[in-house]
Amino acid sequence: VVHRIGVIGGDGIGPEVVAEGLKVIAAAGVDLETVDYDLGGARYERDGTVLPDELL
Repeated sequence: VVHRIGVIGGDGIGPEVVAEGLKVIAAAGVDLETVDYDLGGARYERDGTVLPDELL
């Protein structure tokens, strides 16, 4: 069974923590498909949106 999850790296140390967590899941042998989402403070500073309607 392939599990599909959304990944939101976030800001600050978030991207590093998420990347390491995904490595742990892969090492555990979980069949995982990820979908990355660009959400968080950096996005808001870049274009003024936090959660665009097209992602809902």
